[in-house]
Amino acid sequence: MTTAVAERSRVLAALDAVRDPELDEPITKLGFVSECIVSAASDVRVRLRLPTYFCAPNFAFLMVADAYDAVSALPEVRSADVALEDHFASAEINAGVAARAGFAVSFAGEAIGELDELRRTFLTKAVLAGTDQVCRPLMAAGLDPATLATMTLGDMPPSAQLERLCRRRAELGLRTDPAAPLLVDPGTGDPITGAAVSLHLGRARLSRVGIEANTGICRGMLRHRYGTTGAGEEEDEG
Repeated sequence: MTTAVAERSRVLAALDAVRDPELDEPITKLGFVSECIVSAASDVRVRLRLPTYFCAPNFAFLMVADAYDAVSALPEVRSADVALEDHFASAEINAGVAARAGFAVSFAGEAIGELDELRRTFLTKAVLAGTDQVCRPLMAAGLDPATLATMTLGDMPPSAQLERLCRRRAELGLRTDPAAPLLVDPGTGDPITGAAVSLHLGRARLSRVGIEANTGICRGMLRHRYGTTGAGEEEDEG
């Protein structure tokens, strides 16, 4: 593997950590990275694309800013040029990210603040969806909601879904140690007990279904718009 190819692989690996905040999937896997070029001098050029021209600018800003941070943090990268293309607010987003200006300054007069609360809102939904992914197999095996309410993360069989749930919980500052309750309120970290258990599991299921539905719609719209595979995109099997 040549140095340029190896560095491009590392850049794409860094971009794997950048997620669409609403879909909770890496921008590489979603096909949002249209171009990733690394020069012999380790200057990196990344271009992003989205399913529609009018995708929400706050979501877009988060992804471009996170992609810039991920690439710039690599010690071997000399410079990073990360930009969004084919979007109605790409000029404002790209200029703001390049200047490290933040969302509120980049959209002065339109934005009411930064995007920390938006990010937390979608992380909360990701934790709920992850809870359903972990609990559904257990319920299918015969465990009832009352039993789930007594279980801890350490009681769960190892799985990719459990690892993902723990990562999202950690991002929210929630407990992820083996003794931590399986069912918690994502906003407070308090255990879910009693009559609230069934309602909580219902919310978790709705969150998972909603995210999966939106992901399918966005994938379809992106394929229709561009018809090409993104850099680092993993094709769905089957």
